[in-house]
Amino acid sequence: MGRYLVRRFFEGILVVFLASIVIFLIIRLIPGDPAQQLAGDDATLEDIEQIREQLGLNDPILSQYGNWISGVVQLDFGKSFTKRVPVRDLIAQSFPPTIELAVAAYIFALGIGVPLGVAAAVWAKKAPDYGASVFNLFTLGIPNFVLGIILLWIFAVELDLFPVSGRVSVFDDFVAGVHRLVLPTIAAGSVIAAVLARFVRTSVAEALAQDYVRTAHAKGLQARKVVINHALRNALIPIVTIAALQIGNLLAGAIVVEIVFTRPGFGFLIIDGINGRDYLLIQAMLAILVFLFVAANTIADITYGYLDPRIRVSGLAS
Repeated sequence: MGRYLVRRFFEGILVVFLASIVIFLIIRLIPGDPAQQLAGDDATLEDIEQIREQLGLNDPILSQYGNWISGVVQLDFGKSFTKRVPVRDLIAQSFPPTIELAVAAYIFALGIGVPLGVAAAVWAKKAPDYGASVFNLFTLGIPNFVLGIILLWIFAVELDLFPVSGRVSVFDDFVAGVHRLVLPTIAAGSVIAAVLARFVRTSVAEALAQDYVRTAHAKGLQARKVVINHALRNALIPIVTIAALQIGNLLAGAIVVEIVFTRPGFGFLIIDGINGRDYLLIQAMLAILVFLFVAANTIADITYGYLDPRIRVSGLAS
């Protein structure tokens, strides 16, 4: 198991490193010159050139990348071009609201998607199965930002049950924080719940068709215990995999939903960075998102390596 963990760890580091190169180069393709935008419309060429020199934009591209990545390793992302404060401080301010929403949406997705998928598999071609199909059709067919607008219109504007915008930290006021989290959580988590429900239904249905499940039924075990202890347990590997893979989509969805519900977080910070051609700010935020995605998938690899030793063996043999 130790060799398996070490290999997965170094593979994750390699992916993050390669992603950092791609991020750095793609950011340079954004139209516009940060120096010209900072200097203003009336600036002279000399003014623009002076700002470029101050920002280090005249350095060779390899030197710029080397300086940036060496700082990232030390958790120093540089100073924002537009806000003139350390990028690390800006991220520290915007990170908690986004993680708060992402965690809430993930709990919602697991709490809805897994039971719904299990029910659809156990009662195939019956009311729970049809209900899951309707839920999947509705949520997968509507982008999360459109769903957020619909929820705002119905429950915040028409029924006045929830606030239209803003955020209160759950650590400052738990009740008020949860109250403002309800609609964004549903908007960000519904699509993930639908994806999980589909995969859980397929995995559990395949497990229920296996001989060991029929044997358990023949021994007189309760149907609930057969589903939980036999079918669901053996269907966990693909479920864990798809649940981990959805974390990237969840973070992206949370960022978009933040904008719809006017919640401070990564969403508004990324928009500010793009509008201001703030290279260091955008690079840092994208690098963090990539790191979180890779870390989640590495944890998933380790988890289903424990669930099925055959995966560890095949991973080391390949």
